[in-house]
Amino acid sequence: MRLKASVFALFCLIIELLGIALYLRGFFPVPVKSSLSSKSKLSDQPAEPLAGSGPNSTQLPPPLFKRVVIMLIDALREDFVFGPNGKRFMPFTRQIVEEGSSHGFIAKARAPTVTMPRIKALTTGSIPGFIDVVMNLNSPALLEDNLIRQAKDAGKRIVFYGDDTWVRLFPRHFTEHDGTTSFFVSDYTEVDNNVTRHLDSTLKRADWDVLILHYLGLDHIGHISGPHSALIGPKLLEMDDIIKKIHTSLTARESEDAPPDLLVLCSDHGMSETGSHGGSSEPEVSTPLVLISLAFPRKGGAFQPSTVEQVDLAPTLALALALPIPRNSVGRLLPAVVEQAPLREQLRLLHLNGHQLSSLLRDSNPTYQRQDGYELFRVAEKAHGNWMKLYLEGNTSEVLGNLGRKVLKQYLEALQSMSLALSKQLGRYDMYSMIVGMGLILEVQCTRARTPF
Repeated sequence: MRLKASVFALFCLIIELLGIALYLRGFFPVPVKSSLSSKSKLSDQPAEPLAGSGPNSTQLPPPLFKRVVIMLIDALREDFVFGPNGKRFMPFTRQIVEEGSSHGFIAKARAPTVTMPRIKALTTGSIPGFIDVVMNLNSPALLEDNLIRQAKDAGKRIVFYGDDTWVRLFPRHFTEHDGTTSFFVSDYTEVDNNVTRHLDSTLKRADWDVLILHYLGLDHIGHISGPHSALIGPKLLEMDDIIKKIHTSLTARESEDAPPDLLVLCSDHGMSETGSHGGSSEPEVSTPLVLISLAFPRKGGAFQPSTVEQVDLAPTLALALALPIPRNSVGRLLPAVVEQAPLREQLRLLHLNGHQLSSLLRDSNPTYQRQDGYELFRVAEKAHGNWMKLYLEGNTSEVLGNLGRKVLKQYLEALQSMSLALSKQLGRYDMYSMIVGMGLILEVQCTRARTPF
């Protein structure tokens, strides 16, 4: 009798483990990856499309910006900038968004809305899953191709101050860094002062190309007392003053013989009505993305931010800095950022983004040729070659302009379609495996309850 009970218990354990494995297989879908450790290289970039014979250029267009400052305010909701209180608590930012040389967007994050997966999304252009929540406290080094690694390999000097999650994700990537732990949630003052104390001296120096700042205070206030706390307003005013200081410093150093600088204001995630984050409610996934540079035309009148995906920042910054797009990025270039560039450069940048997305689609989807976006890209690439032929022949007629605008529109449609298809593939759960796994576990429990051992 005792032997039978032991065999039965072992059998139940095996079935339960099988059920758990099936459920986890469905809940954590296989990621869209061309290769985890592979890295995009400049030598891998496709040639510029050209119909007929002639030498093709494999070079990237020149960088649009000389230096970049990325200011990430943890848990900054989009309505803190674009909402009614934006003019009150972030007056400088709101003014420059509505009237200055800038572009403003609502960047949609994906669940899980916690810091480490969102930093991965911002730097790789891919969409991390719930398994990354488990790794959030440990934050091991990021092996996947990413923007920080591309910039370092290109010789760019990167300085970082703020949440030490970045230091753990990108060890030996920064020429200078000062990490701040996010463990003491009750502290919303020193955690930001530790970042700001470096600003005056760093902004005066010329020994960096990329400066990354990650402020934690707003997130800590949210956890303490929620998004409507009396502490929120003063903290936003503090952040607004810092944005003004950075913008003033960058503008003062501009010169006519070099590309302008770029200031990026963004967030990793938003904040729920209770001050928490991690889920997929609208306040948690809606974050502001503001790009400020003298390269952009000044605006006037009413402003309504358009909606983009958070992963769109990685390919946009990569192309704007003349770097290869991270290999596993599912994001697409924000066309507003490059609209002042010559049409040839705009088409080339869109072509590079399309090539990267189509390659990822081909590597991860056996039916890639039946995807609408893939076919649209091939059509646009062929039309691009025809445009290049006319351009290199010196054609200056209206036909050239009309064809160029048509190719531009085709590329944008193809990028949107391919990015959407890849994003859906990343977020698709295997419901069949999940149901079968749950069924096996429940059946074992019911069988145990009915067995008289």
